[in-house]
Amino acid sequence: MKQDMPDVSFIIAAYNAAATLGKAIDSALAQRGVTVEVIVADDCSADETRAIAESYADRNVRLIALARNGGPSAARNAAISAATGRWLAVLDSDDTVDPDRLRRMISRAEKAGAEIAVDNLRVIRTDGTPAETMFAEDALAQMPTLTLSAFIRSNALFQTTHNFGYLKPIFQRAFIESHALRFDESLKIGEDYLYLASAMALGGRCVFEPLTGYDYNIREGSISRVLSLHHIDAMIEGDKTFLRNHTLDAEAAAAQDFRAKSLLRGRAFLVLVQNIKDRSILGTIRTAWGTPSAVGHLSMPIAARANRVIASLRKLIGPQADLTAIDGTTRSRKG
Repeated sequence: MKQDMPDVSFIIAAYNAAATLGKAIDSALAQRGVTVEVIVADDCSADETRAIAESYADRNVRLIALARNGGPSAARNAAISAATGRWLAVLDSDDTVDPDRLRRMISRAEKAGAEIAVDNLRVIRTDGTPAETMFAEDALAQMPTLTLSAFIRSNALFQTTHNFGYLKPIFQRAFIESHALRFDESLKIGEDYLYLASAMALGGRCVFEPLTGYDYNIREGSISRVLSLHHIDAMIEGDKTFLRNHTLDAEAAAAQDFRAKSLLRGRAFLVLVQNIKDRSILGTIRTAWGTPSAVGHLSMPIAARANRVIASLRKLIGPQADLTAIDGTTRSRKG
């Protein structure tokens, strides 16, 4: 073991992040009770991102300048390969961490003999609304470990509660390297989820630190906030790869089935939305008839338009027509 091995390697994938990168790096370097290195992987930014990272060169911050734009997963993978710390901590370039976060998380993980740790998040919106804690601290305190089945089930679409997919884990680097685990570079959404799910499927034990240590900034237009049909298709394909690579126990397999069905319902819902926008009565009928549960999500903002389409269908088909399969499930359901 190298004597100068840092406790933590912060992994920051950056693309045109000049406005926020300095704050992210400063928060990483401000960690108390642990030694850190920061690795910034710049994904061919067109702004001053690289210059900002280079300005920290005398403070154990390294810049990896990617030769071509490969997306956040490629940038993270490059940084992971260059990391030397005992623990890996992914930090988004527009987020920050509290000074005692890594000390708390590493301590909890090492006491439990765990390879992964997660903590609570503080959600900060750019519209100026007050910050809020994502999870109730007392609820996390009663959940010392995060199981793979609970993690998968929480990542179903259209759930009423926050899902654990937003968690920002830290990983024991020796565990990650022993399994050669890297982010899926073909994904632009859901890559964080699959990375943590894969680590747990490989036997990594994940513990909860209930205190809030990560500031998660939400920007309007962020890819993680705007879900499109091609995103769901990519998530479905990502899950197929996940299932090819890992064998799940009965509870995790049941949770995966629950998530898979939710993705299909979500896909049908987005197709239904597009049909309504396009005023396609035939397309709306096909989608609603094939996946009636998708109509249950029309309590979302497009409900008024959906109701107008349904009224049009009644006029088209006839006032005595039985449209229960189309509009009889307008209340959102769990499961």
